[in-house]
Amino acid sequence: MYYLLYSIIRILSHIPFRVMYFISDCLFYLVYYVFRYRRRIVRKNLTESFTSKSEKEIIKIEKQFYHFFVDMILESVKLASASKDEIKRRMSFKNIEEVNETLKQGKSISLYLGHYANWEWCSSIPLHLESDVTSAQIYHKLSNQNMDRLMLYIRERMGAVCVDMRKTARYATELVANRKVCIIGFIADQSPKKVESHHFLHFLNHNTPVLTGTEKITKHYGFEAFFLNVKRVKRGYYEAEFIKLHDNPQSLPDYELTSLYYRMLEKCINTHPELYLWSHNRFRNAEILNK
Repeated sequence: MYYLLYSIIRILSHIPFRVMYFISDCLFYLVYYVFRYRRRIVRKNLTESFTSKSEKEIIKIEKQFYHFFVDMILESVKLASASKDEIKRRMSFKNIEEVNETLKQGKSISLYLGHYANWEWCSSIPLHLESDVTSAQIYHKLSNQNMDRLMLYIRERMGAVCVDMRKTARYATELVANRKVCIIGFIADQSPKKVESHHFLHFLNHNTPVLTGTEKITKHYGFEAFFLNVKRVKRGYYEAEFIKLHDNPQSLPDYELTSLYYRMLEKCINTHPELYLWSHNRFRNAEILNK
């Protein structure tokens, strides 16, 4: 089954971008109008998050989101065969010099990302780093072993190492013990289970439970903390800017680093709401706030 899936993905990944986006436009109508994929969740998330917007504005954002959602799925498939030069041309990184300088000084980095814009193409960061730096990304292991294996292949093609989120602390400990300089990407806006919902933040008009593991690892091991602000320049092209969250994360009170991250992410979402993953039931354990 794995090799069948792999073959299908490889074949699809060779479709030229122009043709791929034509296919995406066609798939949008199927996903949005026919299958109505998670329409109820998307509408609920948008309506609750943007209470000042009219129904017409919400529907416009909703359709833009589904257009982008299908684009991103097909763009992720392209990672299965795209050359490093092609991805470097389509996914550029701003302020990468500061990141490399930080790493050269022997300081490791926690990189905060969100389910915003094309987070899958961010796995190409190693193409812009020094060769002796370990670049890792924390991921949630899929229940389907074949799909999990396939996604690992796609996500590691550009040089990043995927680490099961359940093994994050152990992995970081081993890197520090072996004095390995690293940059670890955390998609930190995941929704914790109800029993793990210990800290809440005001996020998109919700009293939202948030994961704080990234902050704990960053402060415990003395990592630097950066936020990756991803922008969609145009269809098929992105620019990601590294923004330092704080000069001394270890000096911050508990949860303040997490708050800084969420404030930056919310600013990005308010600028281009269609680029956020609204199909995820992010606020299932949250309470709606009255602004």
